[in-house]
Amino acid sequence: MNIIEKFNLSPIDIDRIVEMAWEDRTPFDAIKIQFGLNEAAVIALMKAEMHLRNWKKWRARVQGRATKHQALCDDVLIRFKSPMQRGASNRIAKKKY
Repeated sequence: MNIIEKFNLSPIDIDRIVEMAWEDRTPFDAIKIQFGLNEAAVIALMKAEMHLRNWKKWRARVQGRATKHQALCDDVLIRFKSPMQRGASNRIAKKKY
């Protein structure tokens, strides 16, 4: 039984898992919480869904990366927040020139 059948994943779920796995800031734990796949299952899914050359590049990039492994991350992640983000809203801001 392959990963897709074992976890009963739809094509939309597969696309989202691959997208989350590609993101550098999304830890494997987030994928496990949302879809139930542990790190080994995500790696197997990525290998099945990608060309071997691209999978090797992805695997080399995420292996040991602190942001992909919650245990390696600091308790509090300091993220950049633009000072302009605080005042953002759905309306168009009027600028004075």
